[in-house]
Formats: sequence, C-alpha cells, structure tokens
Amino acid sequence: MGSFLNRLLGKKEPESFTISFSALPSWLEERGNTARSALLAETAEPGKKIRGAVQKLQQITLTLTEAEQDPDLHPKLKSIARNSLPQFIRAMNASLAKELPDEIDDFYPAAAECLKSCLNNTKGPGRYLQVVFPDEMKAIRTVIGEIGHEINGITASLTRYRQEKDRIDAVLALHTALLDIRTDLGKADEKNARIGARIAELSDRISAIDRELHTYSADERTAEVDALKSELKESEKRRDAAARTSAALSMTASHVFRKAEKIAVRQKHTTDISILRQAMEILSDHNVPDPKALTSALSAACPIAERMIAAGEISLKNKEERGIFSDTQQFIADICAGCTDLGLHEEACRIADEKLASHPLVVRIRSLDREKAQLETMLSKEQEARGGLEEWQRKTKEKIPGLAEDLKKKMRDLIGGGVQLQIDDLIPA
Repeated sequence: MGSFLNRLLGKKEPESFTISFSALPSWLEERGNTARSALLAETAEPGKKIRGAVQKLQQITLTLTEAEQDPDLHPKLKSIARNSLPQFIRAMNASLAKELPDEIDDFYPAAAECLKSCLNNTKGPGRYLQVVFPDEMKAIRTVIGEIGHEINGITASLTRYRQEKDRIDAVLALHTALLDIRTDLGKADEKNARIGARIAELSDRISAIDRELHTYSADERTAEVDALKSELKESEKRRDAAARTSAALSMTASHVFRKAEKIAVRQKHTTDISILRQAMEILSDHNVPDPKALTSALSAACPIAERMIAAGEISLKNKEERGIFSDTQQFIADICAGCTDLGLHEEACRIADEKLASHPLVVRIRSLDREKAQLETMLSKEQEARGGLEEWQRKTKEKIPGLAEDLKKKMRDLIGGGVQLQIDDLIPA
C-alpha cells in the first residue's frame, strides 16, 4: 500500500540542509558543544562506576592484608604466599593510589592505565595468590572486569566524539582556508589598485617629460647648443690626433727600452735597469706626463739604449725606431712638445665640455633624461610587481572551486545528508 502511494504521489526527496558561509563557524561551534555535551552525558555514569570499582579494589586489597590462610594449605604454598602477598598488596596500592582526574580527556587514559596496571598485578605476584586466597582474588578479578567493561563503553563514546570532532575540524579548516583566501584577495585588490595608481602617475610624468623634450627640438637655443657641441667635437678631434702621435712615439721608444732592459738585466747593471724602467713607466702612464719629468727620464734612458745600439746589442727593426734613435735630442723635444700640446688640447676639451654641460637648455634636457630613466626603472618594477600579483590572484582564485567542493563534501560527511552551502560570493566568475 505504501509503495503504491509513493508511486502515485511521488516519493518525497529528503530536504537538504541549507546554511550560509558566514553562519558556518557558529553552527560548527554549536555542533561541537552538542557533541561534547553528549560525550559528558554518556561517560558520566561509567566514570562514576569506575570510581566506585576502584574503591572496591582498595577495600579488597585492604582485606587481603588481614586475611587468614587455610591451615591445611601445603607448606610450599604458604611460603609462596608469604613472599607474594606483600608484593601484590604494594603493587595494587600503587596502582590504585593515583586519583582519577575529573575531565574525561584526562580521566580516560588514567583509568585505562589503572586497569592495565591492576591486570598486570594479577598476572604477576597475584597469580600465586589465587590458590591461597581464592575468594578475594576472584573478587578482585570481577571488579577489574567491571572496570574494563565501563572503559569499553567510554572508548566507544570517545571514538564517536573524536570522529565527530575530526569532521567538524575538517570543515572548519576548509572554511578558514576559504576565508583567508577571500581576505587575501581583498588585500591584493587594494594593493593592485595602489600599484595601478603609481603606474598611472609614473606614466603621466614620463609622457609629460616626452612632451617637454619634444618642444626643445624647436627651441631657439638649440643653435647655441649645436655650436657648443661642434666646438667640443673639434677639440676632441685635435686632442685625439695629438694623443695618437704621442702614443706612437711612446710605444716605439718603449719597445727599444724594453730590449735594453733585458740586456741590462743579463749584464746585471742595476742602475741602467732602474733608469730604463722609470722611463718606460712614464711613457706608459695614461695621464699626460709632466714635460720636465719626461725630459729628465728620457735624457737618462736614451744614452743607455744608444750605447747598446752602437755596440750591436740592439738592432733597430723599422724606420720609426731608427728615426727616434738617430737623433734622440730631437725625439725628446718632439715628444715633450707633443705632451704639452696634448695637455692643452685636453684642457680645451674640458672647457668646451663644461660650457656645453652648463648651458641652460642642456642642463634641463639632461635633468629630464635622468628623471625619465629613473621613472622608467620605477615603472618597470611596478609593472613587474603588478604582473606577479595578478598571477598570484589568478592561481589563488583557481583554488577556490576545489576548496568549496571539498567543503561541501566534508559538510555532507558531517551531517550525513545533502547540503546547500551558500558560498557563491567566494567563487570568481
């Protein structure tokens, strides 16, 4: 009949449990409190019985201390009893002396330890007393059995409670994870907005600099700047030409002096070695040498090289070397004049460069170029930061549907039925 009505009217599906995401923590707390209350209610009576059983064991143990042995007992058993009884009583008193805690989480392991200890006592020194004191030992085993029975009941209650608590904790952990993600995404949006504002500010300033720089291409002062650039360029050309001439003379002379140094080393002429090295050091210096110091060094070194050339110890390989050492006085005069000329050209370049660098238009353009370079570096870092942040947001949002589904599953496991969990605001479109 019932089956017929179900087919006729349609079987009613069980209603799903509906709850919002924000209401979940308080609901879980209430469910946890209910589970805890149920645990305390289920374990109150067993706990009371266990405490009573412990008191019984204490009384029976006390009775054993005054118990009389059967006078017809075999002497060997009497001897065993005399040795085992004190050990058993001490062991039982030690096992029963610890007060059982009030909280069930502490009470349960303490009661289990007490039970285990008492069982060990009966299997240890107590096993020899079962023949001597059969009634008392039987009573002890009976009471221990009662404790074990009640502990089994508490074990079942604790198992149910812990399973429920684990399910609650699993749901709460997922809820917290989703809540943290929502909070972090909100902070990320705020940070992204700040980065966007800085990017816009930097971009606007760079655009303004570009516009200002563009206006200077038609500035009437550009002609002045071009003239200063041309002046600097010509000064640099003259300086470079003088530098090449001086370098050519220096390298040619240094090549011959190096040969002379090797010969002086072989001949162990320390004075000649020192003079030649000093001349080569001045000639190889990147700075323009002092003409007086250069004249002095070359005037001392050239005669040494000339002596070795005349002795056939050094052979001149090219016309440049022959030109220098055919008239060393002219060479010294030429290279010193060239150094003086190079110094004047370098000073002219410095003055021309300072004039160009101090021109108001150049000062402004260079200032804008420096600012633009700094701003572009800052802009690149901000864009990189925004890219990294957006990538983190994307990956984080991808986690939400999976976590939300896990949360629904854990909720179904918890309540044992269908669940309608309202968390659409967490799932990105």
